[in-house]
Amino acid sequence: MSGAPVVRVEGVWTAFGDNLVHRDISLTLQRGAILALVGASGCGKTVLMREMIGLQNPTRGRVELLGENLATADAQTQQQLRNRCGVLFQGGALFSALTVFDNIAFSLRELRVLDETLIERLVAMKLSMVGLDTSSALLMPSELSGGMVKRAALARSLIMEPEVLFLDEPTAGLDPVLSEEFINLLRALHRELGFTIIMITHDLDTLNDLCTHVGVLADQRLVSFGSLDDAIACEHPFAREFFHGKRARQVFRHTH
Repeated sequence: MSGAPVVRVEGVWTAFGDNLVHRDISLTLQRGAILALVGASGCGKTVLMREMIGLQNPTRGRVELLGENLATADAQTQQQLRNRCGVLFQGGALFSALTVFDNIAFSLRELRVLDETLIERLVAMKLSMVGLDTSSALLMPSELSGGMVKRAALARSLIMEPEVLFLDEPTAGLDPVLSEEFINLLRALHRELGFTIIMITHDLDTLNDLCTHVGVLADQRLVSFGSLDDAIACEHPFAREFFHGKRARQVFRHTH
C-alpha cells in the first residue's frame, strides 16, 4: 500500500440548500485498501462515494482520485479516471433490455477500439472470473437469481480492469450463504487483481471478513476512520449501538 493515495478527501463540506450533509471530512486511502463506509440511513455515505467518483462536487474542500483533483480535471481527464474505476450499484442495476453478455460488453463497445472477437473473449474471461458459465451470457437480467445478478454486475464493473472498485451495499438482498460466497469472491479477486475497494455496507460479516479500513459517518462528520478495532472503540453513540449490539457481539466475539 505504498505510493500516491488512491483517494484523498480534504476538508470536505457538502450542503444541499440549508441541509448540511458533511462537515469537514478528511481521509486518505492507499492502493490496495478495502474501505467500508458505515452510518445511519441518510448520513451522506452515498453522497461521499459519489464525490469520490466525481459524479458530484462538494460545496467546499477537495477530492483527489488517483492523484487528480476532481474539481479542476477537464472532461477528458474525468472520463479517463472513470475508465479506471468500476462501480457496482445496489441491486446490480443491469440494463433490463440487454442480455448479460451485452451488459458486460457495454463499456468496451462504447470505446469503439476493440473488435467483437476480442470483446467476446474478454466477456467470457470476466464471466469465468466471477463464477458464471458462458450459458449465463445469453440470459436476460429478469432470468437471473439474486446471486447471479450480483455476479453479472460485478463482471460488468471489472470489464475495464479497474484500479478502484466502488460497491454500494454489495451483499444487500442476498441470503447469508450467498452473501458469504460473494464476499469470498471479492476477497479472491482483490488478492488476484490488487485493486482498491470502497464500499458502503451495513453488513457486519463483510466488515469483519473483508475490510482493512472502516469509516463511520455520524452527525455530518467522520467520527472514526481506521481499522475495525478503531471503529469498535469509537465512543460516538451511533458507533456504540452499531458495533456493540447483540448481532455485532456474535460476529466480533471470536476475532475482537
